[in-house]
Amino acid sequence: MVALSVLLLTRNGSRDLERLLPALYAQESVPAFEVIAVDSGSTDGTLNLLKTFPLQLERIPSEAFHHACTRNSAATLARGEILVFLSQDAIPTSKDWLRKLISNFDDPNVGAVYGRQIAKPGSAAERQDTLDTVYGTRRLVKDPAHHNGLGYRFYHFSDANSAIRRSVWQQTRFPENLKVFEDLGIAKRILDSGWKIVYDPEASVYHSHNYSSFGLFKRYFDIGYTLKLLKIWEVPGTRKSLCRDAWKLISRKVKRARDGNSDQSAWQGIRHDIAKSFGFFLGLNEDRIPISVKRHLSAFRVFG
Repeated sequence: MVALSVLLLTRNGSRDLERLLPALYAQESVPAFEVIAVDSGSTDGTLNLLKTFPLQLERIPSEAFHHACTRNSAATLARGEILVFLSQDAIPTSKDWLRKLISNFDDPNVGAVYGRQIAKPGSAAERQDTLDTVYGTRRLVKDPAHHNGLGYRFYHFSDANSAIRRSVWQQTRFPENLKVFEDLGIAKRILDSGWKIVYDPEASVYHSHNYSSFGLFKRYFDIGYTLKLLKIWEVPGTRKSLCRDAWKLISRKVKRARDGNSDQSAWQGIRHDIAKSFGFFLGLNEDRIPISVKRHLSAFRVFG
């Protein structure tokens, strides 16, 4: 009997997987679990590395990959009652990561759980500050009976480090009309169906990516568009809380720049935050932008 299924989507990730896979199989005090890796066209050493571990390997062409569809397909292969979704570059910080993640399902009303993401050493100031703000050290129980005063964080969820009850996934599934931010889409479905979602900071992983200012602009253009598409932007408290945290982030970097404590990193962070805010605003108002222009502004080609 398999209690847990760990689902990995991989592509050319051998360098990170060399750290992730040993950390995964070193997890302590957890029930028996299976690992299913779905690889979408790796050309480095990923496939050879995966074959050295006791896991189920499935292969699809790179052009067949879709953030929502591929995750749904991987889940159909799983036998576990709890589906654990983990990005190939999300490295557990301890041998208790999995135990802490799944312990939240002791509450039968919890449908999904996600853990903290800590910026990798050497990450840009923008990533460190953003991850610290969005995640943080306080455990949260998101109860659809009330929004807990969380604002935009109520619907926040990341499948880079998460777990979902199989029965809940079967009821909701990742929305395949979304090309990206499928985790935001399924979180809204889960909460709107009456299930709780828990954020547990003790179930933490190292996971971050550095972006250019234009890369952040394009990414947040898509975030703004998705929040509007899912009607999260209209939820009471979302606008106020997002504006509050955006102001806190940029104010923190301005203070660092004035204090002269961090050479050019603070100024770079300010540029990053301005790019994010501008992209986000345009994403919210994408209906006023010609389709030919939107295609160039989107990081994930959500407009074809």
